[in-house]
Amino acid sequence: MSILRAMYTGVTGINAEGEALGTVGDNISNINTVGFKEQRTIFQDMLGHSITAGSASAMPGSGVMVGKISQLFTQGSLSTTGVSTDVALNGDGFFMVNGVVDGVGGNFYTRAGTFNIDKDGFLVNTNALKVQGYQASANGTITSAQIGALKVPTAALPPAVTTQMTITANLDSNAVVPAVAWDPQSPATTSNFNTSMQVYDSLGQAHTVNIYMRKTAANTWDYHALIDGGQLTGGTAGTNVEVGTGSLAFTTDGALNTVTTTTAISANFVGATAGQAIALDYGVPISGGGTGLDGTTQFAGPSNVSSQAQDGYSSGDLAGVTVDGDGTVRGMYTNGQKIAVGQLAIAKFRSNEGLGRAGNSLWIETRDSGVAALGTAGAGGRGAVSVGALEQSNVDLAKQFVDLIAHQRAFQADSKTITTADEMLQELVNIKR
Repeated sequence: MSILRAMYTGVTGINAEGEALGTVGDNISNINTVGFKEQRTIFQDMLGHSITAGSASAMPGSGVMVGKISQLFTQGSLSTTGVSTDVALNGDGFFMVNGVVDGVGGNFYTRAGTFNIDKDGFLVNTNALKVQGYQASANGTITSAQIGALKVPTAALPPAVTTQMTITANLDSNAVVPAVAWDPQSPATTSNFNTSMQVYDSLGQAHTVNIYMRKTAANTWDYHALIDGGQLTGGTAGTNVEVGTGSLAFTTDGALNTVTTTTAISANFVGATAGQAIALDYGVPISGGGTGLDGTTQFAGPSNVSSQAQDGYSSGDLAGVTVDGDGTVRGMYTNGQKIAVGQLAIAKFRSNEGLGRAGNSLWIETRDSGVAALGTAGAGGRGAVSVGALEQSNVDLAKQFVDLIAHQRAFQADSKTITTADEMLQELVNIKR
């Protein structure tokens, strides 16, 4: 009977609107869930006959059903937290984590970058799942071939021996040749200019190397590297030991023409590995294929050092973790060093909507989503990493309230279908009276 069919049709509407109401409620309840993606209910009409039974355009349908609850992977707004291990993706892609969720182990994918370091040094999310990324070698070089859990070494960072010193300076072309001969025990009075630099031995102990520059002729200078004897094996404190010498020659326009090493710097620091060789870099001279202007020069002006550096450092303890804009995870140590431990792996799917929800702000790979394509942030259409920020839920609260009203009214209308059909059926029963 068509009246009864109308009642059952109203029931399908009530069921569908009830399920849609649950979707809206889920969206609203996750308005503050980091990395949450809004869902929407897609309705489909129902037929009470087979489509192979021929044309039945005059027959009414059998109501409505929920065809699919789809996820909307639009970008959520980024909220600054200031926490160095909080990261957000601005664009397509997912962070990959590995572990066990509700008894199921494997890889999971998330937009929630609320990470921290656990007691074993692993970078983990709030569910203790290990964040996956490209591994780094001991010297901090990223190896793109191997993906695994990112772990920050908690042991002390070993010291690095100084092997090179770099000096960028200007030597005054108007300087005069000192009247007295070079004397390593009176270096200040027998030279024109000097600078000093700390270097590190094999134990990470700091030592001071003093470099004295002495003009010997027009456009020609000698350099002398001195170390206090108290820092050297067999030396005497307060007595300078010359550990390296050489000369610089400049062109008439002030460019560094040649660098000649007379005695390469070599030091036997107390208690450390003997014969520590340290190269002294004044810039690329013209004779070496350079311009002679990228390092030490000789112009008319006061002698001064604009920059200097050396490549050694002392040992250090882990002080924290930071993430670079390209997803590189670095350990920060008390000696000022930042050593890369890996780079975040960013997963990209052909169909984000095909991913399966796993709860805990996680998704799993499905046949509909396709296989995860892994890469680095900003490459291959993947989003960029924002450090010290989190992606907020993309739920539009105002829209959800409008949808709430629309579903409520539709629910009421469907219930009216049932009550109206009931009244019609009652009238039909009353015909017999």
